[in-house]
Amino acid sequence: MKTITRFLSGTVLGVGLSLASMTQAAQEMNLAFTPPLNSHYGDAGKAFADKMEQLSGGAFKINLKPAGALGGERDVVEGLQIGSVELTITSTGPVGSFVPEVFTLDFPFLFDSYASAHQVLDGEIGQELLAKFEPQGLIGLAWAENGFRHVTNNVHPVEKPEDLAGLKLRTMENKVHIAAFQAAGAAPTPMSWTEVITALQQGTVDGQENPVTILTANNFWEFQKYLTLTGHVYSPAAVLMSKIVWDDLDEQQRGWFVEAARAAAQASRDTVARNEKAGVELLQQNGMEVVTNIDKAAFQAAVQPAYDKYAEEYGASLIQRIRDAQ
Repeated sequence: MKTITRFLSGTVLGVGLSLASMTQAAQEMNLAFTPPLNSHYGDAGKAFADKMEQLSGGAFKINLKPAGALGGERDVVEGLQIGSVELTITSTGPVGSFVPEVFTLDFPFLFDSYASAHQVLDGEIGQELLAKFEPQGLIGLAWAENGFRHVTNNVHPVEKPEDLAGLKLRTMENKVHIAAFQAAGAAPTPMSWTEVITALQQGTVDGQENPVTILTANNFWEFQKYLTLTGHVYSPAAVLMSKIVWDDLDEQQRGWFVEAARAAAQASRDTVARNEKAGVELLQQNGMEVVTNIDKAAFQAAVQPAYDKYAEEYGASLIQRIRDAQ
């Protein structure tokens, strides 16, 4: 009897230790981004977490940290470099400071359409750019999406480049964007996204530029009157991981994270596609005046000095490759 009791006790203890080991084996990681959870970034984050749960059998748990919970985009990218944050989805604005070649993607009117942008970023050029993150302590996993960027402001409708004159517009911390708006006569004001809505509400800046998905996710009709569908820049988003964390993974685990990042990228693109048309209608229904037709050639001519100033620095040959690949 004592032998049976000892056996059962040992069995229960063994099961308990096994369950404890399984619990300990589940590694939690934070995935940070600045838009709210109810956004294309949020949908991307959920897809990433779900795919990791599926692939790893629960060995990795991804905690979503939306709405700038861990700081602005630059703060989070720097966190990845030191290993205090594991994962992020970020616009290209701040990452160009770490990988200058990424600024090439931000030249105005470079991409013809969503399809051509996806073709370039999912192909050889996009993979080459992702590989350039590693020497900076970052791992580029995939290219997600923000969408084509448009101008909003609270002063007057922007129908031609001359209407930008004097407008104080928030831009990303991106030299190419700043140069383009300066060339068009605006007064670009770079700032972290976490400060933007307050700046617009208080009138510190007149307007800004972002994809429709960002405008709807943040109820822009509450503090901006005019939207112009300039589509001046296609804005990708980078799904990044800390190299410190990456280096601790085995090959199979690395494959899981790449696959999860691709699922996140597709989820962001699906949400952008779904919300683009409906988003404009929603903004109009809530009182924003929308300029839908612009003289694209006039705007292209207005921002040409940005090419003249930075094309050689960030890669005129890469710009040409992107054009040729579409």
